[in-house]
Amino acid sequence: MIVLSGADLVLPDRILTSGTLTIDDGRITEISAEPQGAGSPFAFHGHTIVPGFIDVHVHGVEGVDTLDEGNAIRRIAQLLPRYGVTAFCPTTVACAPEDLRRVLEQVRDAREAPGTGTARVLPAHLESNFLNPEYRGAQPLSCLRKPAALAAAELASEPDEFAAADILSVIETCSPDVAVVTLAPELEGGLALISRLIALGIRVSLGHSGATCDEGAAAIAAGAHRATHLFNQMPPMHHRSPGLAGAVLQSDDVAAEVICDGVHVHPALIRVVVNAKGPSRVMAISDGTAAAGLAPGQTARLGGRTIVASERCAFLEDGTMAGSVMTMDKVFRNLTVAMGFSPLDAVMMCSTTPARELSLVGHGVLAEGAVADFVVLDSAGQVVQTYVAGRLAHARGSAGNSAPTASV
Repeated sequence: MIVLSGADLVLPDRILTSGTLTIDDGRITEISAEPQGAGSPFAFHGHTIVPGFIDVHVHGVEGVDTLDEGNAIRRIAQLLPRYGVTAFCPTTVACAPEDLRRVLEQVRDAREAPGTGTARVLPAHLESNFLNPEYRGAQPLSCLRKPAALAAAELASEPDEFAAADILSVIETCSPDVAVVTLAPELEGGLALISRLIALGIRVSLGHSGATCDEGAAAIAAGAHRATHLFNQMPPMHHRSPGLAGAVLQSDDVAAEVICDGVHVHPALIRVVVNAKGPSRVMAISDGTAAAGLAPGQTARLGGRTIVASERCAFLEDGTMAGSVMTMDKVFRNLTVAMGFSPLDAVMMCSTTPARELSLVGHGVLAEGAVADFVVLDSAGQVVQTYVAGRLAHARGSAGNSAPTASV
């Protein structure tokens, strides 16, 4: 049993000042207002404990990309707890079928045999091959395919190319390890593909799309109930032509990702989104790339292409914005400090809503009986400790990831 006492606990409905959290067998067994002794090695006076961050859209960190050769997924899982992440959806850019299969096999292996002291590896988020080329952003044009080609059973025209059906075959074969597929619904065959993916138990997210408001509404009616990095790589809203963003904002059925680095989306517009949808329908994401955690000017890879880290974004060598250098601890600080959201709302967007949208029962909250995935933050919002299933996965200033030897 482990007892942490003295920290402010961000509960689903309130902040419990100087509370006590009791952990046993990987779960929270008691939350109490009764303080323990100040001399306890588990005393965290002046700190805050929040549920572990769940990043549903992250491509990599500290030089490691999900599409890298080797054990990339496990390596990312090892690195993320230092940023307060206790669970994540490994996220890919559009890629060739063999690369996609390799990543999903790594995801399966990491889920079946989790590492010690690592973030939980959740089923993957595929920023898929079925995106609108005009809104591809940093997605490789050579890997994009048309959903309509699935119905036509179109074959690759060149020996070294691949067909749309090849990608779908991998997704179908590996469907238990795919949580989310992002697609552009306005492409011919898009609505049929939504239905096909939903039948596999995969959540469909709308993004990298030039869909009109009506086309977006049709996709939502077909069962696409998520939006990928709202506002980014979709038409800007206009009062007479609200586009896909308008369809997402008006629908209570859609949970929207928002990149909260203050660059991809202006903080004022993030406040508009949260006011319109409520924090229970917004998922704060990092959209972090392998450039996250690197110094400005350092290079990394995104789906095999070189990206360069800057202070607040990553860029392809041609200057195209290529995701974020944000990590979830900074996302949380941006929400609470720079944007003025309450810790309760920030926890909802960084932990609770992502958990619910992935059907992770008992995750994303500090509550008795919940899974003991949580983060200890200091008064500046910096990560001090991260716990996964009640075990210490990261401690600031310590190279070890083992649980404390003492217990109370």
